[in-house]
Amino acid sequence: MEALAIVLEQPGRLALNRLPLDAPGADDVVVETAWSGISTGTERLLYSGRMPDFPGMGYPLVPGYETVGEIVEAGPDSGYSVGQRVFAPGATCYGAVRGLFGGAASHLVVKGARVAAIPRELGDRGVLLALAATAQHARSDVAPEGAELIVGHGVLGRLLARLSVAAGGAPTVWERDPQRAEGAETYLVTTPEDDARRDYRVIYDVSGDPTILDALIARLAPGGEIVLAGFYERPLAFAFPPAFMREARLRVAAQWRPDDLKSVIRLVEDGRLSLDGLITHRRFALQARDAYPIAFDDPRCLKMVLDWRAVA
Repeated sequence: MEALAIVLEQPGRLALNRLPLDAPGADDVVVETAWSGISTGTERLLYSGRMPDFPGMGYPLVPGYETVGEIVEAGPDSGYSVGQRVFAPGATCYGAVRGLFGGAASHLVVKGARVAAIPRELGDRGVLLALAATAQHARSDVAPEGAELIVGHGVLGRLLARLSVAAGGAPTVWERDPQRAEGAETYLVTTPEDDARRDYRVIYDVSGDPTILDALIARLAPGGEIVLAGFYERPLAFAFPPAFMREARLRVAAQWRPDDLKSVIRLVEDGRLSLDGLITHRRFALQARDAYPIAFDDPRCLKMVLDWRAVA
């Protein structure tokens, strides 16, 4: 068995190669990919060669952790059946080629415990479940009371804001790019210069800016918390006295967990979380060489999705 896969052979060099797949075991499923998403965070760093040292790092690699497809083989201990539509957060099934995170391929061999059944009517919006679960994980330790600030109005920032609204909140979002500032319906998007508040109970930073902490600490209420929900390629630092005066707390929100994914799937099924309006660009998988630069460099591109359905 083999798959057509996107391979980052080295920084800046992307190929579409056919790779042999590991043989599936009793607890594995084989997923035929319908759509996969391009991450403008970790995949951008992998593509540019600026990714900090990370477990499993090394080239060549298959990127991608946002895959939606159909099960075409199911092991007897996998817990799934042929024909089910699932979300898969990647795979490591390509032999000598690393899977980091391994979801950008026409077929995946992955443990049944790692995939999640999703409604078929979600279509390609299902690729957004990884970011939705990331947002849910960032919010998981936060009580619903008090003012919330979200820094950045990309897809992750929008999902954080939508989850806040679903929980009864009224978040504020900072975004300087006028094109990115559009698209808010139930919350305020403004700039730091136009926001006078200095009593935020929690601030979520999804900007990836390693120099931003001092500006955020100055906006915290006493005992407030900054949640680092983005990914940072350089060390972060902050001045201690202002943080000391506010008894500021810092929390790193790492990768989502299975319960976060289950939670956002329920929210989507119940109509409390919308994934509409977040996919702005689509390309066929065979156009991947053109799609990646658009995903990384075009400010109008919130989320690029690759369509694998025509790939044999």
